[in-house]
Amino acid sequence: MKQRNAVLVTILVFAMVFTFSVKESFCQVTDKDGNAYKTVVIGTQEWMSENLRVEHYGNGDAIPQVQDAKEWKKLTTGAWCYYESSTENGKTYGKLYNWYAVNDPRGLAPKGWHIPSDAEWNVITDYLGGNKDAGGKLKATTLWEGINKGTTNKSGFTALPGGYSEDGGRFKFIGKNGSFWSSTQINTIAAWCRELKHTGPNIFRSSNHKRYGLSVRCVKD
Repeated sequence: MKQRNAVLVTILVFAMVFTFSVKESFCQVTDKDGNAYKTVVIGTQEWMSENLRVEHYGNGDAIPQVQDAKEWKKLTTGAWCYYESSTENGKTYGKLYNWYAVNDPRGLAPKGWHIPSDAEWNVITDYLGGNKDAGGKLKATTLWEGINKGTTNKSGFTALPGGYSEDGGRFKFIGKNGSFWSSTQINTIAAWCRELKHTGPNIFRSSNHKRYGLSVRCVKD
């Protein structure tokens, strides 16, 4: 009987470790500029667990960095910026891209990866418990201001509060908001995104003007 119980315990421990390792083990993907990103498997999807930092499209063309608010306000093509044009913010939070860069046919994501659609954001949200709880499981346990009730980063997604740039070039809510583009447009002006806030564990399906500068995560093809 003791031997049987020992075997059962060994099997149970192995199953627990295997499940954990599959869920939490990290691989890497490299973008066009050679930046390497950790990845994590969440349900049936594999996601980057870091914000995109690339400066070139898939064909090698440069994505313009735009620092002037007046110029940003006029954009109808792809561009990126650092929050408040600070390279130090960029080191922590990655780049902010407008949706025109997300949608550019030259490709923003590394080969074999893509910008998640609105439907793919729904998949990860549902897997992590729905709109009221998924945000807490996606958010990093550091850098967020406030109490952050329900924040666990249980998924390993490690969402950061990188703030965003408005369509007029004004920067807002670093430390309090993490906003991520989807590839799905609503109309000629706006596209869907997902927002996480420092006030709780929710994830919000939001729409923003395509000139907003948001963080980008990629999902494997």
